[in-house]
Amino acid sequence: MFPTPRTLLVTETFGPTFQGEGPSMGQPALFVRLSRCNLRCPACDEPRTWDTTRFDLREHTRRIDVSTLVTWALSHSTPLVVITGGEPLLQQHTLAPFIDALLKAGRRVEIETNGTITPDAVLVAQAGVRFNVSPKLPGFAADGDTSLVPEALDALAAADSICKFVIGAHAPDLAFAAAEQIVARHRFAQVWVMPEGTSSIQITRGLREMAQAALDREWCLSNRLHVQLWENASGR
Repeated sequence: MFPTPRTLLVTETFGPTFQGEGPSMGQPALFVRLSRCNLRCPACDEPRTWDTTRFDLREHTRRIDVSTLVTWALSHSTPLVVITGGEPLLQQHTLAPFIDALLKAGRRVEIETNGTITPDAVLVAQAGVRFNVSPKLPGFAADGDTSLVPEALDALAAADSICKFVIGAHAPDLAFAAAEQIVARHRFAQVWVMPEGTSSIQITRGLREMAQAALDREWCLSNRLHVQLWENASGR
């Protein structure tokens, strides 16, 4: 399919399942979880994509040819393919032919990103690609990490994107205030908030606690449906 071999570093592929977060929540989706990240968030729920202090990344990484991934994705009729991580835009130049093949086959693509890497113009220009941008609020990123990159956030806000914040139970008022600053500075038009948590009990409690704050700002409230259904099970 492609003139030269192109491979991606992949932690796992799974689905069909449901997209658990944001505006596509509840829609059937396939997931491609890429390996490696440029941030070291202590509360990350997928540390095996980057944390070499706890994991041997060689045991959690496969180098998969793009054509193999395309064949897998198109073997399902599922209309939505979510590319997550890790940080997918670390591999965006290799991602381009994968996404192009999916779009030509009539699929939609969502790219989950932490908002620290400016997307390539080729990806931005493709109709059918949406960026789900999750800037890391104070307390989430590790000390010393550059978790907010203004030029990257500006480029993503100008693309087909939504902004999605994870709000922790600790100091939620400060988290909402920080989120407001990001939204205002970078002019994100669609904003979603969701609670931090890896259990259905945590998610339910968080939704109840943050609902009014989201309404006050006219922001959308997102469940974490995959956690509600399957707790923190891998591959769901």
